[in-house]
Amino acid sequence: MIHFIGAGPGAPDLITVRGLRLIERCPVCLYAGSLVPAAVVASAPKDARVIDTSALTLDEIVAEMHEANARGLDVARVHSGDLSLYGAIAEQMRRLDAHGIPYDLTPGVPAFAAAAAALGLELTLPGVVQTVILTRTAVRASSMPAGEELSELARSRATLAIHLAIANLAKVVRELTPVYGADCPVAVVHRASWPDQRILRGTLADIRAQAKEAGLTRTAIILAGRALGTSSFTESRLYSSEHSHVFRPRKR
Repeated sequence: MIHFIGAGPGAPDLITVRGLRLIERCPVCLYAGSLVPAAVVASAPKDARVIDTSALTLDEIVAEMHEANARGLDVARVHSGDLSLYGAIAEQMRRLDAHGIPYDLTPGVPAFAAAAAALGLELTLPGVVQTVILTRTAVRASSMPAGEELSELARSRATLAIHLAIANLAKVVRELTPVYGADCPVAVVHRASWPDQRILRGTLADIRAQAKEAGLTRTAIILAGRALGTSSFTESRLYSSEHSHVFRPRKR
């Protein structure tokens, strides 16, 4: 069995209990070392085969899985963040399906959630914004489908969590400013939850200059939207004394 595991954003103690238990018992552990710290897989069995796949091709990674499965060995395949976002696991699962190799998925803490926690933010505020869009920008590895350009997504005025885009920050600013305004709050969180985490706070007008001065070129998430810079929002009725529901019936 191949166990795909979301390792979380970086801090070893942010992996799920289920993910940790799988790593602890799997005799083969493949991890994306470019984004997953070695400390996350340090709990693998003492005699486990532990491989950093950052320098391997898809064919080489799948070959390791195939060989382990043929020997009856379980594999912990560890990716950064959560598996459902930009993890390149779909292509691995497609290869495993073709080989008839079973697998399962264990989710992890996504980077945007770790970034919001580092900033002390709730990304959805009553009366301000109730939608979060997770997206990215086009790079050499992957283009963006038609209709998913930032200029189009910006029309929603949602909180934007923009992954893999710090090198394209000029484009991000250029496409968001006409809709969000130059004064729109923006934050950049570099290596969220890692010991060397860095946080930049600003607006669309000045965030590019800040990032350039800080020398940030990779491994950062960009958050943009009005939820990042306001304390003027309506309190939720969830905990209001005037609001009743099945768990808190109206007092008679």
